[in-house]
Parts: sequence; structure tokens; C-alpha cells
Amino acid sequence: MFKIIKKECLSPGVYRYDVEAPRIAKKTQPGQFIILRVDEVGERIPLTVADFDRDKGIITIIFQVVGASTEALAALDEGDSIMDFVGPLGKKSDVRPGIGTVVCIGGGIGVAPVYPIARGMKEAGNKVISIMGARNKDILIMEKEMADASDELLITTDDGSYGIHGFVTNALQTLIDRGEKIDVVYAIGPVVMMRSVVNVTKPLGLKTVVSLNPVMVDGTGMCGGCRVEVGGETKFACVDGPEFDGVLVDFKGLMERQGMYREQENVARDHACKIGLGRVK
Repeated sequence: MFKIIKKECLSPGVYRYDVEAPRIAKKTQPGQFIILRVDEVGERIPLTVADFDRDKGIITIIFQVVGASTEALAALDEGDSIMDFVGPLGKKSDVRPGIGTVVCIGGGIGVAPVYPIARGMKEAGNKVISIMGARNKDILIMEKEMADASDELLITTDDGSYGIHGFVTNALQTLIDRGEKIDVVYAIGPVVMMRSVVNVTKPLGLKTVVSLNPVMVDGTGMCGGCRVEVGGETKFACVDGPEFDGVLVDFKGLMERQGMYREQENVARDHACKIGLGRVK
């Protein structure tokens, strides 16, 4: 069992948990993820690690309530325990000195997994320019953390309530137009956002890394549920990723697979509501 040390609501439906998991915290690197299960009847939920503290043995996860399982997770309180918490899984980010200028883009909840990458890149001596995007100011998360991990931080909101009025691609285009020499772009967020970033970077030949989180069950490459097409080859996001060359990703196929189980997800959520599960505290 893995105890929740701290629970914080970051914005409506978005929660941050600090979870006691010393063995995982000892090994976790930026870009990796965990898979958790709330209880014996819960489904396995993959979440990219938002932060880790090796000394305290803490793993930080940030998640958004989108279905029955995340509702059940959000219903837990400080002091409660998560039954299964497995990791670190997946390949780590290529964080090292000498890369140059790294642009880290986080859209919505995608700010959480991009934060350790930005921090690691800056600690390694690279120049880090970060871009955060959200629909409006009220749902922005981790602004201070991202500012501390970056040499420059640009913020965009769809409605113009804060920062640049527009999308993360508008901020990225601003960097390009001013002649910023960019060595690599990391983009994490909704699939449509990552695809839009690639549409900007691909014609310029800018290396672009995206983090994919398709349907995932076991996290060891055995079930095949997380398969994605990258460069015309089938890859498993859990063991070959979660990071891939964004230019090579088949985003159309990925988006189609994401919607395959929407009906079943709705049924599960309705059932959970009927039997009293997932009541967020």
C-alpha cells in the first residue's frame, strides 16, 4: 500500500498527490511514468511522474478527473493508501549537458510531466525556454515551478485571460520569428496540441519530442493496448516510449485509437455513480 502524504486541488477536477514510494523515487528519471490501481476492483491508470524527491521517498502525480477510475482516485484523502503503485516505467528523457536551447511545451495537464524535463535540462546547464498553455487563467497549473525551472517562461491562454492570447504554437512561432536558435522541442499535452506543435516544427527541421499516453494496461509491452505507429513501424508506448520523435508519429491513427473505448468509459462512469463510487471529497 502506498500512502498519500499530501493532497492538493490545483484547479477544478485537477489534483496533485504526494505519494510515499521510496523505492520508486530512488530510481525515477524525467519522462518516466507509474501505473496505479486504487483498489482490487480498479483499473490500471498510467500517469507520468510530475516530480520526485529521493531524500523523502516521495513521488508526485498530477491527474485530471475524466472517468470512473480517476473519480475513485480523487475521492481518496491524505492518509489514505493506493493499493498498487508500480514504476518507474518507460524510457527516461534524454536529459544531459550540451544539448543547447531546449523549448519545453506543456498544454493543460501536460505541464506536469514536462516540468521534470525542464528542471533536469536546466540543472544540466542547457538553456530552457518553457511554454505553458491552458484554456484560461483559472486552470493553469505549476506556474511558479515552471518559472523556476526555466530561463524564460511564456504563458498562453485560449481566451486571453492571462499571458499571450492564443495557443502554445503562437508562443513557439514568436520564438522562431525572433530568431531563437532552438536545438530541441519537447511537447506534452493533448494529442491535438502535440500534432499542432509538430506542424510548426516539421517544415523547419526542428527536432521535436512528444510523450504519448494511449490506452495502456500492463505497462510491460505484453498486452499491446498502447501500440502506436511511429515512422511506419508499430511501437509500444509503455516500453518503447513514452517519448517519440513527433515528426514520425501517426497522430491520425493515435486519435482514432483514443476514441475506441469512449462508450465503455461512459458506461463505467455511470455505473460508478449508481453504486456510490468516485465521490470526490
